[in-house]
Amino acid sequence: MTENALDTAGRKAAAATAAGESATAAATPSTVVGPPPGVGGRPPRPTLGRRAVAFADSLWRPALVLAAFFAAWWFVAAREYVPNYLVPTPGQVWTTMTGQWSELARHTMVTLYETVLGFVLAAALGLATAVAIAYSRTLDKALYPIVLFAQVIPKIAIAPLLVVWFGLGLTPKIILAVLIAFFPVVISGVAGLRSTDPELLDLAATMGAGPWRTFRKIRFPNALPHLMAGLKVAVTLAVVGAVVGEFVGASEGLGYVLLLANGNLDAPLLFADLILMSAIGIVLFVLVEIAEALLIPWHASRRAGVPLTTS
Repeated sequence: MTENALDTAGRKAAAATAAGESATAAATPSTVVGPPPGVGGRPPRPTLGRRAVAFADSLWRPALVLAAFFAAWWFVAAREYVPNYLVPTPGQVWTTMTGQWSELARHTMVTLYETVLGFVLAAALGLATAVAIAYSRTLDKALYPIVLFAQVIPKIAIAPLLVVWFGLGLTPKIILAVLIAFFPVVISGVAGLRSTDPELLDLAATMGAGPWRTFRKIRFPNALPHLMAGLKVAVTLAVVGAVVGEFVGASEGLGYVLLLANGNLDAPLLFADLILMSAIGIVLFVLVEIAEALLIPWHASRRAGVPLTTS
């Protein structure tokens, strides 16, 4: 079986779900509206200017909401409707963040390292487990209940046990990040691998494709949209896992700083710490989103801004 034939078959399988709505709309008496066809009947790629305009258009709404939130925060804190030792002003938070930036940056890098390493390990182990479950009915019946059982155990309850086993270093925090981020990767991976059209798998087998080539050319590309959705959930949960591990026992990291600020009733430091935690999660989520755009540019979720039909 040729590589080109498998590539074509894999792309058709991966785009089948995304094209379902378009095919249904085309069957109804509606007018097709879209960009003019480019080379080979495909729509032309947007220019850099159009991408910049689209990016700015996607940002102004959340920026407006964020500005309204900060304005309300400043108003409540400046008027002292709530005491400043509970809710500081944005200016106080900014002063604390800039004044202690070197120390906060060091703790941020520790939490970032724990989060990234935990996420990478969770993604690798989760994908391997998903493949095993999807390809083997025996492993499905053996592993799936265990994965579910491990997920429902409160991670904060086993965090002290991890500290006893592995000490106060980075290891228990990384393990906790892996445990929290592992489940969404497995679930999304299994859903994606099982969503491949059986007729396409039969066609690949008829054309002589082995299990590895079928996985590489058909199953895995078809599973990518589901898998990327799970990874976006997992990368934010990995931040939670790292911080929870720092709560239980640590001498560095943003979770450790949060405990110190809470014990000292240092509200500006506490708010600055929360902002840095949120920044880590947002940056990592955006990076996964960029990876998704590069890996599956053909998927309907990446072409949501292109109008298909009008009623």
